[in-house]
Amino acid sequence: MTSVPAPAPAPVLPWRTGLAYGGLAAPLAFVSLPLYVNLPYHYASVAGAPLAGLGAVLLATRALDAVVDPAIGRQADRLLRGGVRPAWRAAALGSLLMVLGFGALWHPPRGAEAAMLGWLAGSLLVCTLAYSFVTILHQAWGTRWGGQPAWRARVTAWREGATLAGVLLASVLPAVMGLDATSAVLALGLALGLMGLYRLRAPVAPVPHVSHVSHVSHVSSAPRMPQAESPASAELASSTSPWADAGFRRLLAIFMLNGVAAAVPATLLPFFVADRLQAPALQPLLLLCFFGAAALGLPLWVKAVSRWGLAPSWRAGMLASVLAFGVTPWLGAGDSMAFAVICLASGLALGADLALPGALLTGVIHESGQGGRGEGRYLGWWTCATKLNLALAAGLALPLLSAAGYRSGGTDPAGLQALAWAYGGLPCLLKLAAALLLWRAERLHSSWSHT
Repeated sequence: MTSVPAPAPAPVLPWRTGLAYGGLAAPLAFVSLPLYVNLPYHYASVAGAPLAGLGAVLLATRALDAVVDPAIGRQADRLLRGGVRPAWRAAALGSLLMVLGFGALWHPPRGAEAAMLGWLAGSLLVCTLAYSFVTILHQAWGTRWGGQPAWRARVTAWREGATLAGVLLASVLPAVMGLDATSAVLALGLALGLMGLYRLRAPVAPVPHVSHVSHVSHVSSAPRMPQAESPASAELASSTSPWADAGFRRLLAIFMLNGVAAAVPATLLPFFVADRLQAPALQPLLLLCFFGAAALGLPLWVKAVSRWGLAPSWRAGMLASVLAFGVTPWLGAGDSMAFAVICLASGLALGADLALPGALLTGVIHESGQGGRGEGRYLGWWTCATKLNLALAAGLALPLLSAAGYRSGGTDPAGLQALAWAYGGLPCLLKLAAALLLWRAERLHSSWSHT
């Protein structure tokens, strides 16, 4: 009688390891929220920059920042192949440049529009290029651990959980303490995150055993350090392009479409709250509702992976977001409470967007044979796609709204209606398209649905 192997224990990621790795994501998110939510509104309403010129500068600088990311990814691979200490020192230097650029952003010269927009372009490039470098290096660090879907979801969840903590703080601190204090808190957060990363020892990811039940894994608690790679392996890694991987191409297309759906409302939120809802003072509270709900929902989506698999769980999150956000274009002045409920519901759905795409990407990288040597190149293009999403959202939505008659602080009904549909209607259509693409991709990549 053939004995059936006992199920392996569920993978466990020690909380100290998860916190030490994920901690740096908190200040990185802390800097990203003001850059993509507060910055356009600050320059349009406080500094007085024209929407068309502001959109053009944001599109150009973010697009330039995005195209550099693949090169940053290759450099991250080279640094990590040499060991974690050179990578850590590079992250520390990038963090210093990030703080300097972020602080400069909020003090543009007054007067000539050209000087103001030039200051914006220069300081934004310094800040975002440094941000990209540290972010890609940090993500590649954890992606190298590999593992099965449930393990990857836990690693990503620690990083994205810390991201949400940083976002929650960034959503209220600028309004409460001002932008200069925000810059000081960013510097402190980066220092603490780098300290945790310096002390981190990478765990052994769960290793699957071969049986008639696939994708069952166990985890060893023994720590290990990433080893330096041989020259032959390094040459092979550098010669293989992520674009040769069909799974990566499909996943990136879905990620970009879904990302634009998220970037448009992120860019337009301050305008929508101030001019459509007539409640600018409530913006910090609404952001707190949205990201707080995402933090609460994140563990639920990680559990959903164990039951449904990565791709089905992500698709469910997309559809839940559409259901929650679909009524937004019909809201107007006085509907702040209804919008707060929408923020809570759509925030719960956001957890799927945070934890699951990165876990899918880790699987794609390791299935391609590039695990432990080529993560940076994949993540370089991944981050490039994220930046292009944000660039398109700001560079296209703001000028198009201007052409439709909307002006920041204006009361024209046609312009406000155009704002409402751009903020609430367009993202829902893009989310549905992304869900359809994901459903089709699952038929071609069965591992995406494994639990």
